[in-house]
Amino acid sequence: MKKLTGFMLLIFVMLLAACGGGGDTASSSAGEADAAVSVGDDIEGATELSFWTFNEQHMDLFEDSAKQWNEENPDKPIKLNAQTYPFDQMHNNLSLALQSGTGAPDLADIEIRQFSNFLKGDVQLEAMNEYVEPELDKNVEARFDLYAKDDNYYGIPYHVGATVMYYNQEIMDEAGVDIDSIVTWDDYIEAGKQVVEKTGKSMTTVETTEQFTLFPLISQRGSNYFDENGEIIMDNEVNVETLQFVQDMIYKHEIAVAAPGGKHHAEEYYGFMNNGGAASLMMPIWYMGRFIDYMPDLEGKMQIRPLPVWEEGGNRTAGIGGTGTVVTNQSESPDLAKEFLAYTKLTEEANVKLWTVLGFDPPRFDVWDNEEMKADNKYYSYFHDGIFDMLSEIREEIAPIYYTPDYSSAQHEVESTVLYNVLVQQKKTPQEALTEAAEAVKSKQTD
Repeated sequence: MKKLTGFMLLIFVMLLAACGGGGDTASSSAGEADAAVSVGDDIEGATELSFWTFNEQHMDLFEDSAKQWNEENPDKPIKLNAQTYPFDQMHNNLSLALQSGTGAPDLADIEIRQFSNFLKGDVQLEAMNEYVEPELDKNVEARFDLYAKDDNYYGIPYHVGATVMYYNQEIMDEAGVDIDSIVTWDDYIEAGKQVVEKTGKSMTTVETTEQFTLFPLISQRGSNYFDENGEIIMDNEVNVETLQFVQDMIYKHEIAVAAPGGKHHAEEYYGFMNNGGAASLMMPIWYMGRFIDYMPDLEGKMQIRPLPVWEEGGNRTAGIGGTGTVVTNQSESPDLAKEFLAYTKLTEEANVKLWTVLGFDPPRFDVWDNEEMKADNKYYSYFHDGIFDMLSEIREEIAPIYYTPDYSSAQHEVESTVLYNVLVQQKKTPQEALTEAAEAVKSKQTD
């Protein structure tokens, strides 16, 4: 394994905290792993490949792939050492290892907000063009563009991340609302009023410490925090109007409440929803796994539908979140590492596994009507079939997202000040809060 050398005090832009590290091997250089998996230990002559991630669930995919790879490729077996580390710690130490020129793993996950930081200057990642370009016409190309620079594709995505609406059919039936009659956001507001009147339940919940409520709505309208030229547009008219819409759902229309715990990934929130706390929830399709893991009492009650539109012919979804898996330029077996990564995440079979193993909406849309995708599994049992028929209808309605080196700073401003000031304390108007946030991001750009 490669030694980790060099100083450990460098803090990169977009990383919120520099975590201590250091050690004698590439695996220990990221500190103590939260979880680890090894495949191929018993195969003599297997080539060792290391993989860092911050999401333990992702290791399930790579473990499954490594086992299958070794069965199908006895002439070039691999020994995969996969390790999960805390989010900031992993990204921090990966940056340090790449900067110092030693200590990086063969493969690594890089979260979408952090990715642009790894594309600065001389990119220390291996281009995957030879594998990506032949498959692009079968994929949602916008998801690959997020991990590209100068016509080179460096990261391979896990999912499309299409945002949808989850409806509690039991509550909607009690309110006498047909969920398929909700086409526009105006329809949604009126349905919400009926839900509140008939059931005493809230129509939905709004995040106040994370952006999974606000950002999909502005993206659905074709807006963002930055434009295609990297200019800050946080306080543009669309974003201000959209934040006002979210505030109005709580205080004017009284159909929404702040998510318990401040976000849709809080323990308090899972309990609230599991007890039928709200009639609907807007989140990406990958949130299905959270329902299954943390809200078991809702099994069989939840229906998934496209988002209401802002205007006739508008987008019925938005993309949010994501992680790109990369091969670093420190890999001692880069050709094998790239081939294995493509095998794990680009092939038809791999994309089916993204659904059957992880419950993600795979970027490769030509598998969405695959018979294996329709086979009974825990996701269909909990929700319903027809999920990918719906996704096929809306897959072209995801607006591009422009991630810049300052995106993390913009998101931090939204989550730490804007949402609280506007949605909790109501101390500032949406215009005031977003303008102040935009100015804060600009000031950090010049520091």
